Amino acid sequence: MKLLLVEDEERLARSLSQGLRAEGYAVDVARDGVSGLAHAASGGYAAVVLDLMLPGMNGFRVCEELRRAENPVPVLVLTAKNGEYDEAEALDSGADDFLSKPFSHVVLTARLRALLRRGGAGRPAVLEVGDLRVDPAARRCTVAGEQVRLTAKEFGVLECLARRPDQAVPKGEILDAVWDSAFRGDLNIVEVYVSALRRKLARAAARCEIETVRGVGYRLVPLRRPGRLAH
Repeated sequence: MKLLLVEDEERLARSLSQGLRAEGYAVDVARDGVSGLAHAASGGYAAVVLDLMLPGMNGFRVCEELRRAENPVPVLVLTAKNGEYDEAEALDSGADDFLSKPFSHVVLTARLRALLRRGGAGRPAVLEVGDLRVDPAARRCTVAGEQVRLTAKEFGVLECLARRPDQAVPKGEILDAVWDSAFRGDLNIVEVYVSALRRKLARAAARCEIETVRGVGYRLVPLRRPGRLAH
């Protein structure tokens, strides 16, 4: 799951991005409001963590522009400002939640999980394919009610596929959704994680499988016939 962090304070941006990556998120960082808006408008983010006091364009304006464009991405606003008027203005501008600095990492991640549970418009909170359930907010995967333990990247790849069941998802789109934009590795890294997921789904006797769509990517589908194992 990919997040966008828009924060101009270098030390805080580095600390927040490292902490969120440790939680299993892929994080892109923008250092001003104009580039933050451009990133957010490009889509592909599960949520935006947005500072209010930014060079170029403040956070209020970023929120307003996103909502004017009918972009439903959940936005968590961070600010050093205090007072109910700032909070009210942020929410009226289109933010979904508000957090005043200083704050703890525990509270930040809890607020993000709450936003992700609610999801943006048209984004289901829990994804289901066959007897597989993927809960992006809780970062939990189960098959027939039993938990399947996945690494952060395995979970991200599975979530990407589960959001588009029965559809061919190109490798490049999986890479964009799960890895930071700064990643410069081989596109074939996706194959490594798909192979690991296939083994884990097979061990869990999941009634779904990841098919290879040659020349394109992968597709997550319910098993076509009872008893057929993932390949």
